[in-house]
Amino acid sequence: MLCWGSSASGQLGIGVSEASVFEPRSCCMFDGRGLKEVACGSQHSLFLLHDGSVYASGSNSCGQLGHEKGGWRPELVGALDAQKIAGVSCGQAHSLAVNEQGQVFAWGAGEGGQLGLGAAEEVVRVPRLIKKLCEHRISQVMCGNQHCIALSKDGQLFVWGENSSGQLGLGKGEPSTLSPQPLKSLCGIPLAQISTGGDHSFALSLSGAVFGWGKNSAGQLDRAVPCHIKFLRSQKVVYISCGEEHTAALTKEGGLFTFGNGSRGQLGHDSTRNEPLPRRVMELMGTEVSQIACGRHHTLAFVPSTGLVYAFGCNTQGQLGTGLRGNAKSPLPVRNIHSLWPVDIILCDFRIMNTTKSIAVINSESLDMCDIIRLISTCCFRSDDGHFKTNPKVPGIDFNAVRLLFETLMKPAFARLLEQATKSFESLLIPQLPCSPPDVEAMRIYLILSECPALQDSKNYISLTIPLAMAILRLDANPSKVLDNWWSLMDCEVFSRLVEMYKSIVVFLLTGGKALLMPVFLESYTSAALRLLEKLHKVNLKAQLVEYNHFYIPDISRLVDIQEDYLKWFLRKADIVRISLHGSVTLCAYPFILNAQAKTTVLQTDAELQMQMAVSGANLHNVFMLLTMEPLLARNPFLVLHVRRNLLVSDALRELTVYSDVDLKKPLKVIFDGEEAVDAGGVTKEFFLLLLKELMDPIYGMFTQYSESNLLWFSDKCFVEHNWFHLIGIICGLAIYNSTVVDLHFPLVLYKKLLNVSPTLDDLKELSPTEGRSLQQLLEYEGDVEETFCLNFSIALRSARLGVEKELIKMYFLCSSLRKEFVHAYLQYVFSDSVQEQYLAFSSGFLKVCGGEILSLFQPSELMAMVVGNNNYNWEEMEKNASYKGTFSASHPTVKMFWEVFHEFPLEKKKQFLLFLTGSDRIPIHGMASLRIVIQSTAAEEHYLPVAHTCYNMLDMPCYQTKETLRHRLTQAVEQYEGFSLV
Repeated sequence: MLCWGSSASGQLGIGVSEASVFEPRSCCMFDGRGLKEVACGSQHSLFLLHDGSVYASGSNSCGQLGHEKGGWRPELVGALDAQKIAGVSCGQAHSLAVNEQGQVFAWGAGEGGQLGLGAAEEVVRVPRLIKKLCEHRISQVMCGNQHCIALSKDGQLFVWGENSSGQLGLGKGEPSTLSPQPLKSLCGIPLAQISTGGDHSFALSLSGAVFGWGKNSAGQLDRAVPCHIKFLRSQKVVYISCGEEHTAALTKEGGLFTFGNGSRGQLGHDSTRNEPLPRRVMELMGTEVSQIACGRHHTLAFVPSTGLVYAFGCNTQGQLGTGLRGNAKSPLPVRNIHSLWPVDIILCDFRIMNTTKSIAVINSESLDMCDIIRLISTCCFRSDDGHFKTNPKVPGIDFNAVRLLFETLMKPAFARLLEQATKSFESLLIPQLPCSPPDVEAMRIYLILSECPALQDSKNYISLTIPLAMAILRLDANPSKVLDNWWSLMDCEVFSRLVEMYKSIVVFLLTGGKALLMPVFLESYTSAALRLLEKLHKVNLKAQLVEYNHFYIPDISRLVDIQEDYLKWFLRKADIVRISLHGSVTLCAYPFILNAQAKTTVLQTDAELQMQMAVSGANLHNVFMLLTMEPLLARNPFLVLHVRRNLLVSDALRELTVYSDVDLKKPLKVIFDGEEAVDAGGVTKEFFLLLLKELMDPIYGMFTQYSESNLLWFSDKCFVEHNWFHLIGIICGLAIYNSTVVDLHFPLVLYKKLLNVSPTLDDLKELSPTEGRSLQQLLEYEGDVEETFCLNFSIALRSARLGVEKELIKMYFLCSSLRKEFVHAYLQYVFSDSVQEQYLAFSSGFLKVCGGEILSLFQPSELMAMVVGNNNYNWEEMEKNASYKGTFSASHPTVKMFWEVFHEFPLEKKKQFLLFLTGSDRIPIHGMASLRIVIQSTAAEEHYLPVAHTCYNMLDMPCYQTKETLRHRLTQAVEQYEGFSLV
C-alpha cells in the first residue's frame, strides 16, 4: 500500500507522527495480508482485508475508529471480528461497514442521524447493526459528511442523515432522518453504483445514466431530488466519484469528465473556474483512464498503459503526491510510483462492472426472490454495450436473457419461487409502477414483464395482465411515447405475441367475465384490454410489424351482438343516449378488432337503420298527406329508378338528380323499361354492372387505364361534365348500401383517399409499377443524383401531347438532398393535384350515400372489399355450401353431372357462371363461405335452358340426362345472361 497527504491524526496508518507526506510512502502494515479496499474520511481511514477483517486509524474524536487503541497505526475493529465484511465507507467523522449477508453496521458521530440507528446519539464508539436495513440485503454503502446512502441487491436505494442541502434526495423542505428511508424517486432504475460527496449524492445506472442530488453551490449537480445529468447520457459512464463539492465521471472508453467546484484546480481544466456542466479533462485525452478517486478538493486518475497515477487539485497537505508544493490545475504524475512498486499497481479496472456490488452471478440451483430482482436487472446489461444506448428510442434490453430467466423459472424445481415471484409482481411491483418514471431505464420493466409466461396464463389475467395494462395506460404522455417507440422496434414475433395475449383477454372477459366479475369491474377490465390493443394498433400503423388483420378477434360476432353494439355506439356518437347505457364499452369504438364479417354486419345494420329512418319518414309523410286530403303528394318509401338499357347513363343521371340525400338512403329498386321482372335484388345487381361498364368506357375519357396494372385512375383531361363523376360516386355508395358487389378496377389509393389516408409510393407501384420502381430507385441511389438522372422538378403529362411537362416545384434541378421532396410532389400531383376536381365530385357523391362515422370503422382494403368484393375463389367450398330443392340432392345424377361440368370449365367460364347466377363475378367480402347457391329441379324438357334467379342465387335446371347436353345448355345460358323476364 502506498499513501500520501495529511497525516496529522495518523490517518495514513504509517505509524509516524508527521503532519504531511508530499510523496508516496510505502505502508508495510498489510504486506502479504491481502488488502482489498481503503476508505478515507476527513481525518480517519478504514482498511478492509480479503478475509473480511476491518482495521482503522486516524482521529477517534467521535469514536469513528470503532476501537480505543490509538490511531497512529491501523488497528483491528474487534467488534466486527465475527463478521465477514464486504465493504466499508467513511464520512466526516463516522463509519459504515456492510457484511456479506448485506447487513450494515455504523459507528462514530451521530448527531445528524447519519448512523441510521433511529436516534441522534452524539457518539457511538462500537459498531452497531442498523436494524431497519435488516430486511434488505445491502450491497453498497457510501458516506457523505453527515449523510449516508445504501444500495440493496434488489435495487432499492436507502438514505438517512442530514438533509439541509437536499443530499438525501427526498425533496426540498424534507427534514433530516434518523433512520434509513427508501428513495422512491429512483425506483425501477437498475442501479450499478452509488457515490457521495460532502453534501451531495450520485447514483449511476447500468445503462450509464447519472443521477445527482444535494448541494449545488458550484454546479456539482442540480437539486434536492434526483435529477438526470443528461449531458453524460451518451458518454457510457461506468464509474462516479465525488469530492467535497466536485464530481468526476469515468467512461467505458477511459475518458474522464469533471464538474462542480474548481477553485483549487480539482477539475483538471487548467483553471480555477467552477464547471456547472460535465467537461472532459483534455490533458488526459489520448490516454485511457481505468480508475478515478476524489478527495475533498483533489482528484486522482490511473492510466494503465503507462502505469502512471495523475493528480490535480489542492496540495496544501501533499495530497497530490507530486513532491511539489502548491495546487495543480492540470493533471501531474504522482512521483516515484514505479520505484516504490514496480509491478502493476492496481489490478482491477473500474470500467469493468464489479458484479459482487451490483449484479451478482446467480446460481440457478438456489434462486431466491432477491435473485429474481437482480436477474431482471441483469437483463438490462448487455455484453455488447447495447445497454449504454438506452434512450427513448432504444430499450437496450437483452431479450434472450429475459426469456432465459423466465424459462428457468418455469422449471418444476422453481414452481414455488415462480409462485412467489408472481405474488410479488401482483402485490408489490405492478401496483407501484409510477405514472411518470424517473428515467427511461425505469420503463424497461414494462417490456420485461410482458415476456413473463405467467401473464399469458388465463388464471393470472385479472391479477397480473390487466393491472399491467392499466399501469401502461396510466403513463404520462412522454413515457407513453417512449413505450410506443420501443414496441415499434420489437421483433414481429414478440409484438404478435403481445397482441395475441390481450386479444385472448378480451375473449376471456366477453365469454366468462360476467360470471367472475361485478359489472363495474368487467367494464373497467374490458376497457383496459381494448385500450391497450388500441395503443398497440396505433404503433403497428406506423411500424407495420404485423398485418392489420392480425388484430381481428375471429369469434367476435359469436361473442357479441354486433347489431346491438353498433346501435349503442351510434347513439353515443349521436349524443342521443348517455345515462341509459351506463358508459358501457362498445366494440365499434375499437374497429380494428372487428373482422370482415363483423364490419359487414355493422355496415348492413347502419344501412338498414338509415333505410328504416328514410322509409319511416316517407310513411309518416304519407299518413299526413292522406289526413290532409293530399294523396298526390305521397312519397315512395323506396328509391325507384326507371331506366332504359340503351340510354342507361343519361337515364340514371336524370333519375338520381331529382332525389334528395334522404331519398338515397331508401332501399333501391330498379325497373328496366319493357321488362317484367320484379326487383328483389337481381335487377339491381345487373343495373350496377351495366351502368358502371358503360361509364368506364374509354370513349368518355373519364379514366385513364394503366396497361401494366390494368387499373383505372381519374383522367386529368376529360370531356364530360363533373356530375358524371358525382354519379359514379353515388353508384359506388348505393352498391355498398344495398349490399351489392360491383366490378370497379380502381387501385387501393382511391379508398385511402376516401378515408383521409395519405397515398404512399407503394400506391404508385400498384397503379404504375414502372413509375413506382423508378422513384424507388431514385430514393435508394447512392451516387450523384443530379449528374446521373438529370431531372428537374416536373412531370410529363400522360394525357398531353409528347414533350409537355408540368412543373411540380419552382426549382431547376433535382439534387440528392431533395429526393424525398420530389417523390412527395410527384405523388401529390398524380393522386391529388392533377385530378382534384374529378375526385372531389366522385367523393362528394360517394359520401352523400355512405358518409358519416360508419366509414371510420374501415381500413382502406376493407372498404375496397366492400365495394368490389374479392377474387379469392374456392369452388369446392361453393359446391360444399350449395343446397338443393325439388327432386335434386347432392347425390342426384344430374347434380353430379352439373358439378363435373362446372369444375371442368376454365376460370373465365366459371366467373361467367357466377355473374349469370349472382349478378357479379366477384365474391362478397366474407368469401365463398357466405355465397350459398340453390339448385332447383324443374319439370321442363331437356331442350330448355337453365334459368337464374339472381335475387336469390337460385338456378332452375331441368333434369338433363347426359353430360354433353348439360354442358351445352349451361354454356348457352351463361353466355346469354342479359335481360330479365318472368319464368
